[in-house]
Amino acid sequence: MIFSRKRDNAGRHGRDEALESYGTDEPATPARGPFDVSEAPADVPRLDLGSLQIPAVPDVEVRVQADPQGVIQQVVLVHGDNALQLGVFAAPRSEGIWDEVREEIRQSLLNDGAVAQEVSGEYGTELRARVRTPDGPTDLRFVGVDGPRWMVRGVYQGRAATDPAATGPLAECLDGLVVDRGHEAKPVREPLPLRLPREMAEQAAPAEEPREV
Repeated sequence: MIFSRKRDNAGRHGRDEALESYGTDEPATPARGPFDVSEAPADVPRLDLGSLQIPAVPDVEVRVQADPQGVIQQVVLVHGDNALQLGVFAAPRSEGIWDEVREEIRQSLLNDGAVAQEVSGEYGTELRARVRTPDGPTDLRFVGVDGPRWMVRGVYQGRAATDPAATGPLAECLDGLVVDRGHEAKPVREPLPLRLPREMAEQAAPAEEPREV
């Protein structure tokens, strides 16, 4: 899927409106995330994956797919029959990208014969879709949050894809997510780098060695 740019102010939970109501230009810490690393609450245990820091939430399993060098290709949070796949991407300083990302995902799904529609959700406009898989029809719910020079995209599967009230602890993970964009220049829409913590990479390395022989 190809990503491009446009701003969706709703993705930051009405943050701009909150600043106006206080009549100040000083940055305010949002009530919930995803947070930029500069505004994240302190003293919260998190799994540090580089550009993403995932809060430790009881009964939520973090599954990662990584190469032998520890570079993460996929992050999925699982709770019961529900799953939330996470991705984080570079965005420009001046505008968000979720509006056009969402439209291009929608067009891609429609071209593949899926059913897709936009709905209003807690994070602004979401995209819900039903896709065909070898196991039968599967429901997906795409959410996006624009932050300062980054965008988080989440894809819900399971009952949480059609019933936001069923997200349970997965919603807590998304609300507590922290993004560390870094300062280096990156092309817009490029995935931000994710890596296993050193101790996890060292534990995984022996299991990878037989496949390299």
